[in-house]
Amino acid sequence: MSLVPGPGRAQAFSSSLPDELQLVVDKHVQYIQSLDKRKDELEYWLTEHLRLNGVYWGLTALCLLGHPNALPRQATIDFVLSCQHQSGGFGAAPGHDPHMLYTVSAVQILLTIDGLDVLDKRSNGGRKGVGTYISQLQNPDGSFAGDKWGETDTRFLFGALNALSLLQLLPLIDISKAIAYVQQCANFDGGYGVSPGAESHAGQIYVCVGALSIANRLDLVDRDRLGRWLSERQRDDGGLNGRPEKLQDVCYSWWVGSSLAMIGRLHWIDKERLATYILQCQDRELGGMADRPGDMVDVFHTVFGIAGLSLIGFAGVEPIDPSLDCAFPADIERRTCRNSSPVFTLSPVPLPFVPTTPFTFLFSRQKKGYAHFMALTKGSA
Repeated sequence: MSLVPGPGRAQAFSSSLPDELQLVVDKHVQYIQSLDKRKDELEYWLTEHLRLNGVYWGLTALCLLGHPNALPRQATIDFVLSCQHQSGGFGAAPGHDPHMLYTVSAVQILLTIDGLDVLDKRSNGGRKGVGTYISQLQNPDGSFAGDKWGETDTRFLFGALNALSLLQLLPLIDISKAIAYVQQCANFDGGYGVSPGAESHAGQIYVCVGALSIANRLDLVDRDRLGRWLSERQRDDGGLNGRPEKLQDVCYSWWVGSSLAMIGRLHWIDKERLATYILQCQDRELGGMADRPGDMVDVFHTVFGIAGLSLIGFAGVEPIDPSLDCAFPADIERRTCRNSSPVFTLSPVPLPFVPTTPFTFLFSRQKKGYAHFMALTKGSA
């Protein structure tokens, strides 16, 4: 899956709203299917460090668009397993070091295409080996490192809970310490940062609220204070930004929207204006979505734009779970590992360097057609 931007561009705003407000599903499907055919471009290889995440983004977008079988299942499974190490963790591509973020994407991909049984058969340790790798990255203070080099980030903590919940292996970690660490990252404005004392950012809010949701501790969130901060991210054109005084970006349709959904405040933003903004970021001729109208499209913004439409109930897009980054067709029976109640939340997190998983819940898959979302937090937006 190529992370190369283009070739299309999002159409700039015009007065032809009837055309702009049509989601060009077939064009987006064709765009995603074409991404792995651009191997003669230098950018294809320069973005190899995001290859596994790109597969997850593309697959999730296809599932949300109602085309879960548009990518070859066996080839996808083979690629994912080729990225696994003896430690149980996964790298971005064959030969890359294992990391929490890529491991989460691998779990989400395999679960989406019913590939966890293949993981159990073809890898040492199977899903339990993956869970052990993740659990060994937890620090004494409850935080998580991304890999053996020790960088900590709330994205990694969320990724751990996300993947382990999907594998039904949450008991492998100290959840109470993880939640206590999330609470240390809370700020006076109701938001959360990358670490204690760091500024609030929509991407980090998503992963922190998503972690609390998975742990069934949303009671710790100041919902009105956080909802106010998040709803103020909507700009005059309907788009959302990640923090004050920054430009709007279509990916925050997911980070901001899913967080609002998890705390029951999604109605605090104008959904119609948001839908209009998202649809103006698509290339109606070649498919794909960009961060803003007029910019080059890419698979990252495509999945989060479509996920944003799913969150607000846009017609023709499959429903999604905010905290688990999962898309569930209506006929999928949902349940969590922590209790018998279905979870209805969403989560995405974008990032320009390393990926993280935003929303993933404790689900056991009952039928085909079940997809998850994952994103990485943009520290620069």
